[in-house]
Amino acid sequence: MTSSPQTPPARIPGYDGGPFRHQPELLDEHLFWQVHLHLSDTHDQEAGALLSRLLGGDTWPVFTVPLAGDHHLYVVYRALEGEAGIDYLVHHPDWDAAETLTRDDGHFMGPGLSWAELTAAADNGLPGGSTTDPHARLLLLLPAFGDDALPDDAVERLTAALRARTRVEAPERIAATRLVYQGEWGPTHWTTGEGGYLINDGGYSFRNPAHSFAWPTARLAQIATAMTP
Repeated sequence: MTSSPQTPPARIPGYDGGPFRHQPELLDEHLFWQVHLHLSDTHDQEAGALLSRLLGGDTWPVFTVPLAGDHHLYVVYRALEGEAGIDYLVHHPDWDAAETLTRDDGHFMGPGLSWAELTAAADNGLPGGSTTDPHARLLLLLPAFGDDALPDDAVERLTAALRARTRVEAPERIAATRLVYQGEWGPTHWTTGEGGYLINDGGYSFRNPAHSFAWPTARLAQIATAMTP
């Protein structure tokens, strides 16, 4: 179930866009998950119409997942003409600006979450977000994930979420396929860096310190702390 209606942030520091509109009710609609997880052909009339509303309206839909230490993860449908997409952002009240964790669009960037971090965010039960339901949170954040070391129960876990929140046929097959290909970037290897925090080797990831576009060392550590299972 979704949580009580929440006032969306008037702005997300350092992130241009909006006005934002909090729409937790969408998380109870199976068609939303078809669109969000790219499970439906957008030429399908209903799916295409919903995608047009999400990415072509005057307001930007936003969903919130609270994290440890008063951090928040925002999932923002960037309804910007010619540059539409979905941004996954992390912010803390002490930061001047939110950090982009993952970008799901034609110029994709990611992954931003390991499997352990994904499930920790799904299961933390913290109030104040769009939903406390672990299945909905798992599916909401799934496009930001990439990990080449999955536990034995990963397919079972994703299958349960798909079965609970969508009407897809053969959810176990879809879960298994999704966990093999893992979005545009594919499975990514995660390690503990010299600073004691989690990093990856993804070619498009802000959490790969080998890249010039990676976050600064201090921010990599802060993000890893917020995501700690």
